[in-house]
Amino acid sequence: MRRPVSSLSLSSSLKMKLVRAGFQTTTDLQNLDPETLSAEASISQQEALEALQAARAGEGAASVTALELLQKEEEFRSIVTFSSQLDDALGGGIPVGKVSEICGAPGVGKTQLCLQLAVDVQVPQCFGGLGGQVIFVDTEGSFQLQRVTDLAGAAVRHCSLLAEDEEQRVAMTTFSVETILSNIFLVRCHDYVELLAELHLLPDFLRGRPKLRLLVIDSVAFPFLQLHDDLSQRTRLLQGLGLQLIATATGHNIAVVITNHMSTRLGGGQSQLVPALGDIWGHVASIRLLLRWEESRRLASIVKSPGHMDATVQYQITCEGFRDADQSEQLQRKRPRIQNNQ
Repeated sequence: MRRPVSSLSLSSSLKMKLVRAGFQTTTDLQNLDPETLSAEASISQQEALEALQAARAGEGAASVTALELLQKEEEFRSIVTFSSQLDDALGGGIPVGKVSEICGAPGVGKTQLCLQLAVDVQVPQCFGGLGGQVIFVDTEGSFQLQRVTDLAGAAVRHCSLLAEDEEQRVAMTTFSVETILSNIFLVRCHDYVELLAELHLLPDFLRGRPKLRLLVIDSVAFPFLQLHDDLSQRTRLLQGLGLQLIATATGHNIAVVITNHMSTRLGGGQSQLVPALGDIWGHVASIRLLLRWEESRRLASIVKSPGHMDATVQYQITCEGFRDADQSEQLQRKRPRIQNNQ
């Protein structure tokens, strides 16, 4: 839907520069790359990226009925996590068509869950999966090829044990570790400029790959750490990024999964760990998962979701991937302690 440039979520000075250069609506910004727009509007390439990003997000808004939304959601499937308890709490897994955020302290398993989803999205449809592809945007250098290979091997073995009918046996002839690796498109971004540039090119990338069903950004917070001295610019960029991620999820029917750091919030003489990037960013994701440690246990909590009750489940990271916690361990923890009076 065409929108005036003056209505975009941009600074007043940047909107004025665009209008003066003859760019009145978002249609005028179509089919332009950052370098061309920078030259024609006499703005920096960073400003051009910001403008094109906001224009794409703005055009993603379109009118639909509530019935159409319901029918579209019913067509979507979820991406399983291979933790049955977490999948049950989420109503089947990570939903397609929405933005989901995974928060937590370092080492709790955020990247491990993302790598697991990059494999699980490819489970064949006859096994209840999506048979899709994934684009994995790595901003911290945390993508581990050997780990993905291990997870892929475990997923293949798991499905081969479940194969019962002819359709499933045929599907297993092409569901292999090599196929899984070939369906993961890895993008390495070193700063927020590269991240915004890659996301600007994303719609064209998606149009040529209809099987792509998952976008992972691990992490969204890290590239913006360098903007800690310019909070107004960071807020503008994050608002545009959030709008674009929502438009990507809904417009292309893919699951968008982002990871976020934790930061310390001070108030009332106390400190509290909260997801980074502020309260405004908290409105971007439809679902927010908080991964945390409780003594030696790993816990996953649904802290935000319009369609699910708040819930907390225990999980573990094994050699085969993200899984339910060992049941015997959970039972052991539930047993009352026996006092030894001797």
